[in-house]
Amino acid sequence: MVNKLSPPVHRRLLHKREVKCFGYERFDGDFDIEGHLTDVKTYGVEGFDRGPMNPGEPVHDMWLRLTVDVDLKIKGSEAEIVWSPYNICKVVEPNFNQLVGEVIGPGFTKRVRRRLGGTHGCTHLVELLGPIATTAFQTIYPKKSKRSGETDKERKPTLLNTCHAWADDSDMVRIRHPKFFTGDKSEVIINEG
Repeated sequence: MVNKLSPPVHRRLLHKREVKCFGYERFDGDFDIEGHLTDVKTYGVEGFDRGPMNPGEPVHDMWLRLTVDVDLKIKGSEAEIVWSPYNICKVVEPNFNQLVGEVIGPGFTKRVRRRLGGTHGCTHLVELLGPIATTAFQTIYPKKSKRSGETDKERKPTLLNTCHAWADDSDMVRIRHPKFFTGDKSEVIINEG
């Protein structure tokens, strides 16, 4: 797909961060959600514990795996810091086990920052939890909604008011879930066929 942003001014790439997330269904009924973060400079960097880094070598290369159930409750958490600027960074890997028992849902980010923010964790791994949480939801939602019968237009959709498309006064809700539409009721179309 082509980028449709406006053409940039003449520039030079200095830093590239890549975040990739993967959602897996396990054969035991749970789900593994993995995130991978890399930071790469286009120039050499010195002054870190591991010695000079050449252009293109990762400054950060980190993985995080959460094992969750269909209700997004975290059953396992594993962090790996493959590359970081400082040797001491790896010390925080076991701290991410504190996520076990948490539920990905409202307030998750705040609870994570309270447990793993600042000196208790790694800024980059904590940031990676945002895309991982979204990936978990995207991975599990179809199964969860099927299990709960959410496709039934009589049930309140879990996604209601979570984004612009799912606003309770949006055309999408008006058409797909008219019972929960709060906009101009004169526009409600009910398919009784």
